[in-house]
Amino acid sequence: MGVTSEEIERVKLKYIEIKGCLSEKGRRLWAAVEAKAYGRGGIVLLCKATGMSNATIHKGIRELSSNDEQSDRVRRKGGGRKSIAQKQPGLINALESMVEPFSKGDPENPLRWTSKSTRKLAASLNENNYKVSHTSVGVLLHQLGYSLQANKKTLENSNHEDRNEQFAFINQSVKELQKKGQPTISVDTKKKENIGNFKNNGREYSKKGKPLEVKGHDFIDKKLGKVVPYGIYDIGKNEGWVSVGISSDTAEFAVNSIRTWWFTDGVKKYPSATELLITADCGGSNGYRTRLWKVELQKLSDELNLEIKVRHFPPGTSKWNKIEHRLFSYISKNWRGKPLLTRETVVNLISNTTTTTGLTVAAVLDENNYQTGIKITDEEMLKLNKIGEDFHPEWCDRHGHELAG
Repeated sequence: MGVTSEEIERVKLKYIEIKGCLSEKGRRLWAAVEAKAYGRGGIVLLCKATGMSNATIHKGIRELSSNDEQSDRVRRKGGGRKSIAQKQPGLINALESMVEPFSKGDPENPLRWTSKSTRKLAASLNENNYKVSHTSVGVLLHQLGYSLQANKKTLENSNHEDRNEQFAFINQSVKELQKKGQPTISVDTKKKENIGNFKNNGREYSKKGKPLEVKGHDFIDKKLGKVVPYGIYDIGKNEGWVSVGISSDTAEFAVNSIRTWWFTDGVKKYPSATELLITADCGGSNGYRTRLWKVELQKLSDELNLEIKVRHFPPGTSKWNKIEHRLFSYISKNWRGKPLLTRETVVNLISNTTTTTGLTVAAVLDENNYQTGIKITDEEMLKLNKIGEDFHPEWCDRHGHELAG
């Protein structure tokens, strides 16, 4: 009969009570006595209850049977073989100077420009007259508090002197238009997604041991392709709208997404609108330097008979755009762990995204083919009825709905 969990727990409690009174050898001998008293399976029981190895308990049993006069010797505290760092003074400092050359060593150290694997660190230390293996280097790094770490995105580009003022200006612009009952939207492109039976990040409940099986690679399916979700978040009404494109993420696609949202939903909710305010990132298809974005917005302004105001967030601050944490984050949660098998799957998963705070989302499929590489000339730019705002005109402008003559 095997060892039961109740027996393990009972012996474990006995060991916890007594181990503080015993030396290293005393604990080993106590475990040996208990194992012998238990009989068959005793060693397994004591290994599980005490965490001692099989070899340690066998050693204790041999010591019980031995008449060796030295058997009562107890190793003094600090005894035993000296560590590699004690044997080689300076080893720790040399290792740290290689791992962190900027703060603790020579900034011109050649390892600055290589991956710091334990083998390379060991080789470099050996070249500097230390004797150490890559295994020992790994142990030393762990003792020093180092571990393998991935890059973490936390730093913001906060160097621009008007960064906070731009945030305040955007906030004030949104408040002013909302007070007048005018539409204010946040726009951006969500990352492209492969269509097919591919792994999607996140976990979803399934029968234990029966996860959804997906392809072992992420090579694009040439027939199914990718989709490009372009989102529009109505800041005042907490409503999302997503155009799922099947072509390229271009400025023409971005503006057409806004156009489709307006005719599908916006005009119904804002029948008396005369202005439209858009907050967007500084880069991408709706970036402040993208000429095609400005040309297409002018076309939209003329078509809708609306003055369109654009407020770009400063570079490096895209996560502050409300669409990121008010819409896209919830879409990602809603389709976590679900393979995006078809374009219709994407549209349905987006459309069924809701929150307890009342967010609703609509989605449509845009099957247009958008051309890349369209060049806009200086002459075309001069024809735009575009005026830069007094505060950072490169980030903030407005398009009148009559073309300049």
